Amino acid sequence: MEDVLDVYERPEDPDYPLVCMDESPRQLIGEVHEPLPMEPGRPERYDVLYKREGTCNLFLFSAPLLGWRRKNPILLDVFSEFLLKQKRPVDVTERRTSLDWAEQIKRLVDVDFPDAKKIVLVMDNLNTHTPASLYKAFPPGEAKRIWDRLEIHYTPYHGSWLNMAEIEFSVLSRQCLWGRISDMSSMRRVVSSWMKCRNAESCKIDWRFTTKDARIKLKRLYPKIQK
Repeated sequence: MEDVLDVYERPEDPDYPLVCMDESPRQLIGEVHEPLPMEPGRPERYDVLYKREGTCNLFLFSAPLLGWRRKNPILLDVFSEFLLKQKRPVDVTERRTSLDWAEQIKRLVDVDFPDAKKIVLVMDNLNTHTPASLYKAFPPGEAKRIWDRLEIHYTPYHGSWLNMAEIEFSVLSRQCLWGRISDMSSMRRVVSSWMKCRNAESCKIDWRFTTKDARIKLKRLYPKIQK
């Protein structure tokens, strides 16, 4: 925990950008009956019945000190064309395998921050978030090149709230994902529009919880030293 909190106290450095990543599964839900549109004096109405249309996975990368979160639409268009030729969707994916994560990390290194000396990456301990995933997806030399560009800081078990990417997911969910979204293309369109707005406003995260605060407020989690 203190390792991640110490990272958050570092000053902004263009050579070592701080990036937080997280991923979240989402259920695709369609309508059984067409909703009734909004009218004067009446809100939009929809039937409680729905149908399941499968699931998808959202990858979210955010640089909280820069007010940036992935999706630069120009870079996305170029990179998505490449990935679609590989039959692998971008950002909103059908699953979250080690290969999907490896491709997202390659994009982070080569497209999002190609000039950074090292990318300081905060993420959780999911079993796919390891160098083994890179070696599974790419030749050994390429996998090592990508991994060497990263400075990894894992959040502890039961401590995923320390990942600032979860704040971004919370905002996304409350602003855009509260309704029913039935297919992958609609999900991509909604998420892309939200990312563009957030990036245009350069929304940053003002993180205030420090190591000193943790030692006071979470004192019960620290081991007790017997004197």
